[in-house]
Amino acid sequence: MLKIRKSMMSLVVIGMTVSGAAGVYAGSNMQKITAYLNHSIGLKVNGTTYTPTDSNGKQLAPITYQNTTYLPVRALADVLKVPVQYDSKTGQVLIGTSQSGGTTTPQVSVSVTEVKYSKEQIKEMTKAFANFEHFETAYAPQQMIKGDTYLKTGASEDGVTLRFNHMTVNVSPRDYSDGYESKPVTLSNGTQAKWYTPDKTPMLGFKVDDRIVTIRSEDHSLSKAQIEKIAVSVAKLK
Repeated sequence: MLKIRKSMMSLVVIGMTVSGAAGVYAGSNMQKITAYLNHSIGLKVNGTTYTPTDSNGKQLAPITYQNTTYLPVRALADVLKVPVQYDSKTGQVLIGTSQSGGTTTPQVSVSVTEVKYSKEQIKEMTKAFANFEHFETAYAPQQMIKGDTYLKTGASEDGVTLRFNHMTVNVSPRDYSDGYESKPVTLSNGTQAKWYTPDKTPMLGFKVDDRIVTIRSEDHSLSKAQIEKIAVSVAKLK
């Protein structure tokens, strides 16, 4: 078994599958090779067996080429909670932090921005939560990924759903992860959460006060690290 340590993420040479990098395939620097999907190699992350998957939940296998093993950057970055991005302008994979002028800034932090709800939007959310007895207080994320947009809020029998362009946030008295295999994680604020995939879209579920919050990115544009960053901002609407 191959045990991956966090420090190894600095070795960009292991990478291969980064979301958003599709445009690089048209470049003139591509070289055709013959490689093998190596299903005999297992992975352990911090002592725990780990199976990498893509954004659709499809299992990924290491690739072996000329006695070198290549691993999927995006999947490893998510499980190690290391930000990863692809810069199409420079053709570079950006892993971890970047340094500019001596200041180190995490890539994920740069992409998060405050959500500024209008009075009408807050009124819409408040009305949706008011449908539930003992559950009337409105909750919503205070941050979103830069470039995302809040769309609308709706209520159902099970809870309230807030829709953005690139994510959906559900607030409910129910825990929808029951019956599904889940992976526990600890958010940056100490909250215990869990990832589970009932269909093709991974969901992050966690408790805030007396309710369960579930966040997912149905278009798969948000990484797990980004969703976890947003999760800690979910709070009562002011």
